[in-house]
Amino acid sequence: MRPLAPVTPPATRTTRLALAVLAAFSVLTACGGGSPAADAAVGEGEGSGGKGAITIRIPDPGNAGVLARGKKDGSLDKALAAVGAKVAWTGSAGPFAPAAQAMNADQLDIATGSITSGITSLSQSPGFAFFTATAPDPVGEGILVRPDSDIDSVEDLVGRKVAVNKGGTGEYLLLKALAKAGVPADKVERVYLRPDQTAAVFNAGQVDAWAVWSTYAVAEIGADKARFVADGTAIGSDNYSLNAVRSGFAKEHPEVVKALYAYLHENSAKEKKDPAAYLNVFTDAGPTAVNGKAKDVQISFTGKGGTVDPIRPEDIKRFETVARFYADQKVTPNKVDIAAHLIDIEKLS
Repeated sequence: MRPLAPVTPPATRTTRLALAVLAAFSVLTACGGGSPAADAAVGEGEGSGGKGAITIRIPDPGNAGVLARGKKDGSLDKALAAVGAKVAWTGSAGPFAPAAQAMNADQLDIATGSITSGITSLSQSPGFAFFTATAPDPVGEGILVRPDSDIDSVEDLVGRKVAVNKGGTGEYLLLKALAKAGVPADKVERVYLRPDQTAAVFNAGQVDAWAVWSTYAVAEIGADKARFVADGTAIGSDNYSLNAVRSGFAKEHPEVVKALYAYLHENSAKEKKDPAAYLNVFTDAGPTAVNGKAKDVQISFTGKGGTVDPIRPEDIKRFETVARFYADQKVTPNKVDIAAHLIDIEKLS
């Protein structure tokens, strides 16, 4: 999955369990001292990115991706200043569910997530809409198994335990893979875990496989601790990465949303051509840095991934397919009307 800044890379794409949602939401609201609403109050005056400028609240991008580089070199500030806006980094990029809650509570203006986690969040009472689409990751998401596992196909998952994040990318990838292989979903045990807590469980052998995306797959593959038994292409994934905007912000400041889109579109294309330039933006050491084989894996994944684009009619058809699939699989109680929560960025005014 690709977030605003890979969404980490992308890739940031997902839903956590209820307690995890609350915990992550607390991070969003606690970082930086006071509340995000207080720290990043939206100004309505005219300006060129300085005092009186419109403030757009975006999760901090961390150490990689388009927004991280834009934060460091000032190019994002310049792009937003051209439309009288400035960015306030609020909290940190993470799962989409708490970010959606933050947008609903008017504490965040922009977030990135997968179509899968987006659909589960839209089944609530959404105060946001999606305005970009990045094509499904063909090689960076899928179902991981340990290198010495005897699981060599999706059919081999019958009777096994697979770690997934509930309602998000992981659960979608597993269910989609099983459906394509003709394996009944109840023949495989889903173990619901937070992605950031799954690696230890997976490596200890407490689950047999892990349905996950590049943010977490890179480290496992880079450390020779895992291999894909099926990647996004093999699964036939429709798991787009999307950028969401708070509905009120889009209505009040369409020119800012369009400027942000243009920046993401242009620079995601640059990132695809030169992925290495968008890694280790602030530091090449420590837990946020990617080095060694993992760096090579990430560069390969990003180079084969998509770019941030407008939402086209053909994308909407695939979104609808995911929404229908989630309803059929009882992940959501009903089919979510995804089309009602999409923005045509080229017509936004």
